[in-house]
This record gives sequence, C-alpha cells and structure tokens, in this order.
Amino acid sequence: MKNRTKEQRTFKFHIFVAQSESVLMQIELKEAGKRYNREWIFKGINHVFTVERATVILGSNGSGKSTLLQAISLRSMLSEGEIVYQGDGGVLIPTEHCYKSVALAAPYLELIEEYTLIELTEFFLEHKSFQQNITARQAIEIMQLERSAEKAIRYFSSGMKQRTKLALAILSDSPILLLDEPTSNLDHHAMTWYRKLIEEFTKDRVVVVCSNHQTIEYDFCIDQLVVEDYKPAINRR
Repeated sequence: MKNRTKEQRTFKFHIFVAQSESVLMQIELKEAGKRYNREWIFKGINHVFTVERATVILGSNGSGKSTLLQAISLRSMLSEGEIVYQGDGGVLIPTEHCYKSVALAAPYLELIEEYTLIELTEFFLEHKSFQQNITARQAIEIMQLERSAEKAIRYFSSGMKQRTKLALAILSDSPILLLDEPTSNLDHHAMTWYRKLIEEFTKDRVVVVCSNHQTIEYDFCIDQLVVEDYKPAINRR
C-alpha cells in the first residue's frame, strides 16, 4: 500500500466504517418524526426492526426514505420520538455503540477515489473485519473485480463503485446492515450477484433496505414500511 498520512487515509471513510462492540438484536422506532423547517418528512412512525424479519422501507424518489435510513444509522437526528437499540436479553445499547455497529451502502456515499481497490479494501480491514475471515483479495474476488484490483477507484464505472460499496457493507461483520437502493447502477448480472450476497451474508443481522419499489432489491424482506403513510395531511406545526 502506498504511503499516505493518517489524515488522508481517514478522509470520507468514516461514513461507512466503524467497529462493532455490541451484539444487537433489534431496533425500535417510537413515534419517530423528522421535519425540515415547517414541513414534516415523516411523523409518528412506530416500528421494530429485528434479526428474524428483514424490513424494506418503500417510497418514491424524494419521499424521505433515505432520511429515515440515515436516522436509523444515527447519521441524522430525529425531530421527535426516539430510536431504541436492544441487545441480548433486552439490554439497552448506548447509541454511541450502535453507531459503530452499522454497515451502510448507498449510491450517495463516497469512496476514496485516490485509492486502488486493493488499497481501499485493505484499509477497510484495518477498521473492521469481514465475515468468515475473508481477506482483502478474497473480497475482491467476491466483488468479481479481480482485474481491477490495482486500478484507482476514480477510474471505476458507477456500477463497479456500487459493487464495491455493497460488498464492503454486506461482507462486513456488523450486526446492522442498511442498504439504500442497492441495485442502483447495477446491470441484470450484478443484480443476481447482489442477491447471492444477501442470501449468504445476512444471517443473524438486522437488515433494512430502502427501495423505490424495485422488487429484486427487497423481495426477501418480510416487513414493509411505506414512508408516504407517515406524512401528515397538513405539513405545519
């Protein structure tokens, strides 16, 4: 790996890398609401996300589903209500530990474009482990990007970048997996690849998927939460 300062190497990467410290069993939303100025994006959401029941958050573009996902990941604060994280035996987990337990993949998250793929993957492993003791080289094989291992991320296509984001999140050994429009920029072959990853690496995890009704992204989910159902008739208060 090339020599880079610590400051350079941590830039932007905190958006999807953190070390898990607690075993998380469920996340509960209690009267959760978010608004910008006087407009409510959503309001009054009560829902429990569990290991046994993957959940899809459905909504059209601009409906607020990504805002809700970011609140669940603690990257955005609610305007009202609360989010409760529970571990084994119903023990409440402090939010600072929950933040470290999240793996998030989304089209709007940035990768370090100066890094090659192998550098990026090795850097990821300095902060977080993969399931099944998967190595950096093995992860790249799973991404099906072996020929691009030494290529800088800046030269990747949008589909290659999305594969990288998805693999880093799904392979990670973290109890919470959040996926925002996971098949964005993927062709049909890559969509099939995504589903195989889901089947193999999501056991015993809290899985939440955001989708604008692309069935292949979420048809393995048991519960559905439709954001438009939680928009007040009159956006004022």
